[in-house]
Amino acid sequence: MTVSKTTLADNVVRGPGREPAHESGQSGRESGRPSRAEAEAAVRTLIRWAGDDPDREGLAGTPDRVVRSYEEFFAGYEVDPVELLQRTFEEVDGYDEMVVLRDIRMESYCEHHIVPIIGRAHVAYLPRRRVVGISKLARVVEVYAKRLQIQEKLTAQIANTIDEVLQPQGVAVVIEAAHQCMTTRGVHKPGVTMVTSRMLGAFRTDASTRREFLSMIGNPSNRGGE
Repeated sequence: MTVSKTTLADNVVRGPGREPAHESGQSGRESGRPSRAEAEAAVRTLIRWAGDDPDREGLAGTPDRVVRSYEEFFAGYEVDPVELLQRTFEEVDGYDEMVVLRDIRMESYCEHHIVPIIGRAHVAYLPRRRVVGISKLARVVEVYAKRLQIQEKLTAQIANTIDEVLQPQGVAVVIEAAHQCMTTRGVHKPGVTMVTSRMLGAFRTDASTRREFLSMIGNPSNRGGE
């Protein structure tokens, strides 16, 4: 079955308080997007606000470097995660057991303070006649991570998108991460890991399936973020 991007974008099913699974971010970045020169000027303003001189030798190239870094940090706005999952394979010889990709290195940025969220994601699904290349699962994690995020929303977006595009029997996503908005500022509590999960389909309704997945990724509370 082929699921069109238009169908997903226009007919996303939402539960109470549920975010749309597919948010390309394209329109938000292109509509009224500042120029590169304006972005660099904003960095110069922040340097002056911090109390330094953006024209001194060590900082002269910083605005350009920061803008180029932002292009990398937030590259997820330029990629449609639905398109990544469109190519699937049906020649699986009846395989219908769990597919798990664990310990996916993840770097994101807190939308409240724009500081790093660093950790790992674990993704699983129960195929229904078709599978997707495992690199695509890692890419979906990366696309959503490389946007301004909160971990709860990030977890839901990954799971919801996989569920809506692949239409499997179930999807599970667990993310374990350390938030520098908590470790380097504010309460200054290093070593704290936040764990979030999203279970859909069989992973939500079947306790044994959920236990199997959790046993395969290990106990999140003992693993910690990076």
